[in-house]
Amino acid sequence: MGGFFGDLGRYLSSVHNRDDLLGDLGQNVYLALVPLALGIVLAILLGWLGHHNRATRSVLLVVSNLLYTIPSLALFVVIPGLIGSRILDPVNVIVALTIYSTALLVRPVLDALDAVPPHIVAAATAIGYRGPRRFLAVELPLSVPVLAAGVRVASVSNISLVSVGALIGTGGLGRLFTDGFQREYFPPIVIGIVLTMVLALVVDLLLVLLRNLLTPWERAGRTTAAAEVAG
Repeated sequence: MGGFFGDLGRYLSSVHNRDDLLGDLGQNVYLALVPLALGIVLAILLGWLGHHNRATRSVLLVVSNLLYTIPSLALFVVIPGLIGSRILDPVNVIVALTIYSTALLVRPVLDALDAVPPHIVAAATAIGYRGPRRFLAVELPLSVPVLAAGVRVASVSNISLVSVGALIGTGGLGRLFTDGFQREYFPPIVIGIVLTMVLALVVDLLLVLLRNLLTPWERAGRTTAAAEVAG
């Protein structure tokens, strides 16, 4: 055990290694969160279509389930042939994780829109909100509490899947795993695991904070309920 901590200390004491860690961490954040943002936008657009058309909804659910079953490494390798990029181009990981994020979020978006109370939608329609305007101003904001749960799952999934990209030369913190396994040297593996977990936790906490900021009525409702219970 003492030998391991000694190796860990020597690894972290290297300025070069620390610079590489920061670079890998930054790349992991970029490769995980850009596809997440793109996936949210695409899933919301597809969810809106599926929410208003039962046949489209069924097709979207089947296709999204099938897409998510594709092994990530296979998708990383196939994408360059589909979009004409180089095999080591980070865009391959971004495209693959955007597909996964979209596939993972389609069902939560549909569930979130289904959870919007019909009487509120009817009231919005009665005062002149229709089509895209009603969706953006009423339905989408009210769907945030349910949608946020799906986004949190997708964020953790992306952060972990980025590591697989290290097998094709672009993997953020995954580079630490391949480097450690190739050299049979455990410090970078352990550091990669810890940083991946910390990153996932930090992003999850930020998403919870963002959800709370976007849904002030939820906080007001909890405060009122707590006051009634206390009273």
